[in-house]
Amino acid sequence: MPGWYSSGTLYKGLFFLVLILLALEYLFGSITETKHFFVFNATRLPHAERLIQHSPLVSSFRLKPKAMVTNSTKSSFVLNITEVPSNNSSESLLEASPDTESTKNVNTTVVPLCPDVSSNLRGRIEVLKTPVPTVLELEKRFSWLKIGGHWAPETCRVPKSVALIIPFRCRGEHLLLFLQHMHPFLKRQQLDYTIYIVEQDGDGPFNRAMLMNVGFKEALKIRSYDCFIFHDIDLLPEDDRNLYTCPPGQPRHMSVAVDIFKYRLPYPAIFGGVSAINREHFEVLNGFSNSFWGWGGEDDDMSNRIRYHNLYISRYPLTIARYTMLTHKKDKPSPNRYDVLKQGPKRFDKDGLNSLEYRIIRSKRNLLYTWFLVGLDAPR
Repeated sequence: MPGWYSSGTLYKGLFFLVLILLALEYLFGSITETKHFFVFNATRLPHAERLIQHSPLVSSFRLKPKAMVTNSTKSSFVLNITEVPSNNSSESLLEASPDTESTKNVNTTVVPLCPDVSSNLRGRIEVLKTPVPTVLELEKRFSWLKIGGHWAPETCRVPKSVALIIPFRCRGEHLLLFLQHMHPFLKRQQLDYTIYIVEQDGDGPFNRAMLMNVGFKEALKIRSYDCFIFHDIDLLPEDDRNLYTCPPGQPRHMSVAVDIFKYRLPYPAIFGGVSAINREHFEVLNGFSNSFWGWGGEDDDMSNRIRYHNLYISRYPLTIARYTMLTHKKDKPSPNRYDVLKQGPKRFDKDGLNSLEYRIIRSKRNLLYTWFLVGLDAPR
């Protein structure tokens, strides 16, 4: 046996061979590893923001990781949201990781921004008052909705999210007509929107402004919305160029021209009916006053708050900001609304969001909308 073929030399050769193999594996592994990355499928995410469980608020979204997907250039881990079928008006659990806020800006370089004005707009549109559709008909017609009355375009990215807050009680037919009209209307505008129905429980005096404050707070527990549209359920827009967005600088009064007023602005200072305001301004104003029980006064008080904080009310032209009002029995006016309104400036900083007290009795996410049943205690 040759001298070089000793046991010590053999072990040294095997050792160096192992080192060479490890080096090759490390080298090629580091090259291929740079091509592996995690990708979230943002086109299926109805809410890319932080989701917070709110019991008994429920949803039928469940997070499910798909298997590894490979191709010639990369492999990726895809996180998708799978919709779990649910019965009408049924409840299902909201399951989401508390750190889903980190997905907010994922894949934003792939999906382009939506245009400021959608090319799908028609201008003047028809408002249908009859026949009144059923819930099943609407759910079948609007199967493209996500649970909770939510929709956002998948082919482009909307930079600002919109929450429609609708105070409600005993207007079942109006609700169905509203949903029939508004979902296609908002979809054509390519908005990232969700509809919230905030219903007052019981038969005590109605407090519209307080319900809008509740809707604002509860919607923010679900998502960090940028823009809020406070919307009476009996007003339906007649022109989809009336964009349901919030101006960057000022609140906007949307329902400028209403058919029952012959499309004239009856009260130039008013901020009611349908109004748009961004989150920051609404918080600065301390929301609506909680002190108006019964019909009237809260919109005038909000107008005073806007002027008090050196903001002004913007409006679209009368030819665009047109609305049809659904017929209904008028509520009885509040007898003390003028007294409350007169004292308003003394209470702007302590009557509103920071003094709001309410109870969420029940809540659900249906296909057509998110619903809160709210308990309010009128002063004695």
